[in-house]
Amino acid sequence: MGAFGMWYNAIARNGMRRSRALGGCLCAATFFLLGLHAAEAEAPEGFPVFEVPGFEREMGLMRDLFRLHYEPAGPLIPLWEEWMSMSTLWPAVESEGELDRMRHRWAKALAGRGMNTDGYVHTHQHDGPAHSEGWPFPLWAQAGGIGWHFAPLGVPGYEAPLTTPEEWTLQGAVPGELLTRGWHVRLEEPLASIAPPPFAIDSGVAPWLRLNWWAEGLAGTDCWVEWTTDQAPEFGPERRMAFSGVGGLEVEGDEGTPNIGGRDQRTMIPVFRHPAWRGTVTGLRLRFGNTGAAQVVIKALHTASDTRHNINNPNWVRGCCHYFLWTRDLAFLRDQIGRMRKAMHFMMDEFQTRARHCVYTTWPGHEGRSGIRYIDGRKELVRGSGVGSNYWDLLPFGGEDALATIYFYDALGMMADLEEAIAGHPEWAIPLGHDAFDPAELREHAQELKAYGNKRFWNPETDRFGTVDLDGNLHDYGFTFLNNEAVYYGFADDAHARAIYDWMSGRRLVEGDTSTGADIYHWRFGPRSTTRRNIEYYFWGWSSPESIGWGDQVQDGGAVLGFSFHDLMARLKQAGPDDAWGRLVEILDWFEKVQAEGGYRAYYADPARGRGSLQGGNVPGGLGMDREFFESILVPQVMLYGFMGMRPTPQGAELYPRLPEAWEELRINRIYLHRHILDIRVRGTAIEITDQALPGAEPLGLRTALPFTIDLHTP
Repeated sequence: MGAFGMWYNAIARNGMRRSRALGGCLCAATFFLLGLHAAEAEAPEGFPVFEVPGFEREMGLMRDLFRLHYEPAGPLIPLWEEWMSMSTLWPAVESEGELDRMRHRWAKALAGRGMNTDGYVHTHQHDGPAHSEGWPFPLWAQAGGIGWHFAPLGVPGYEAPLTTPEEWTLQGAVPGELLTRGWHVRLEEPLASIAPPPFAIDSGVAPWLRLNWWAEGLAGTDCWVEWTTDQAPEFGPERRMAFSGVGGLEVEGDEGTPNIGGRDQRTMIPVFRHPAWRGTVTGLRLRFGNTGAAQVVIKALHTASDTRHNINNPNWVRGCCHYFLWTRDLAFLRDQIGRMRKAMHFMMDEFQTRARHCVYTTWPGHEGRSGIRYIDGRKELVRGSGVGSNYWDLLPFGGEDALATIYFYDALGMMADLEEAIAGHPEWAIPLGHDAFDPAELREHAQELKAYGNKRFWNPETDRFGTVDLDGNLHDYGFTFLNNEAVYYGFADDAHARAIYDWMSGRRLVEGDTSTGADIYHWRFGPRSTTRRNIEYYFWGWSSPESIGWGDQVQDGGAVLGFSFHDLMARLKQAGPDDAWGRLVEILDWFEKVQAEGGYRAYYADPARGRGSLQGGNVPGGLGMDREFFESILVPQVMLYGFMGMRPTPQGAELYPRLPEAWEELRINRIYLHRHILDIRVRGTAIEITDQALPGAEPLGLRTALPFTIDLHTP
């Protein structure tokens, strides 16, 4: 279901109840804006114009599409970092009278991304009863874990049943009231402890423990979680893991009521790393490190699936690179380069990329294996298997992860260029410490990934890429997004890129596929996400995929508008500008019809018309283009990055235009590069640039290749 999966979850409360939850209510106002008809939304001040003489209708539609999806755009979470930054940083749009407002938003968001001590970049999606630094589902209840929630989470659709502490056991502590923020407990004796009632769970479905809490008198202390198993029924030091005490409470006087300040502290404990966290776990105990009186407020204690995303780091790094390339904000780079390097080192170490030559993911549940197995024709659900690792949150990417490897490959190239620029500009005063990378080594490593991936992920039977689990099994359902991105990012070698184009364009039919030839573009605005029916390769919570028709689920024969950008760019690279333009015209014709009927929601309102069904805003469906599908803004970027061939650099920009034969010229204005607003016109082999230099602007370095020439004008 795109990045925010629509799924059904079973939560235990007096038995099992069936409920529907959607992860994606980032902002109700955002959803409202994206429901607008394009003509109803006024263009922001100075919104860019696309001009091609003789194609005014098409260019108007292109601008309308861009404008429609620009309205709610900007920084979201690391999952979208690469796509949104490249789409929103270049328009010279004034917001509330301020030209740099979008830049300020990006600088603040990128610098504010959470990163743990290892260097993992947090996911930053809304909260859920899962890993606090990961995706909000699968929930612990879906996995068959255990949990106690004393206060609501605050996210509709993700709430767990509330409980009371009557059956908890306390030592050296006195229970307090159960109030709106959680259960208050006073710790009166050193090393006080609290323990929930006994239970029995499989340790394999509970790789993490999560404690949401506040405390006073515990900052700087070592606390412990201890556990018992069916084979070891007594608590002991051989079965425990440490975690750090926190703050967040202010208490006045000996009997004062604690004042809870700020958001709860979210402590994640990786119990799966302990060799004694095995078999059936039957009990937990929290032993605090207090040496005197202290207080805690427990909001929740529960097990958690490992819902971290292995694509966060390369996506965040690429977002930072895009930001710097468009803005040349040296203060930002000076401040963030250490974190960028740390994020890249994390990828290399955590996923063994230097030894494995791919993103080798061994996190619990991310082994690339499906959570649905068919044994002797009978379906079995394997709880804890097939957890999503990226945008495609129902699909079990992981193990030898093809998509994450492609993203990391691209990040290596961008980071190499950045390190080279830093080394070549000592006047920037960017730190060159022990963690700095050698650009040549980064590029060499990228080529190692490409060489390995073009063998390991390539399916010789279908002539396209799939992904590989830790058992060595290749999974290939005709992932069009995976293959188009492999071409777009230059990961696919020439032969494989050509084979992918032949398959996508219908020149080559793949035996066994559900969709072939022209039907791959059945939805008109872009290719199906997959071309082969999939009823067995999902995380275990998506337990009845066979009950949903082909094309009625985004990740099984459906489609996402935004990823037409990669399809267009891949076509431009492989078949040339005329082919890409022909595909784009079909998209624009579709968009015109959609707008004529009142917009996306009106056009797809009646499924009986056979147009498909929209997902979004608590409604499942097979097509993603509005509401939580923010990446739709990518499609218009083919004008700047594709046909105009613009690439920002630390010095300025490179331009390598590729215009369709039918185009006499192409003009794009209001391009905000560094401290310059550019108006660029490509006519024949001449690139004419009008440069409006803003205060503080430094000269731009502009490059192209023969037969093109650049003529720069300043008003």
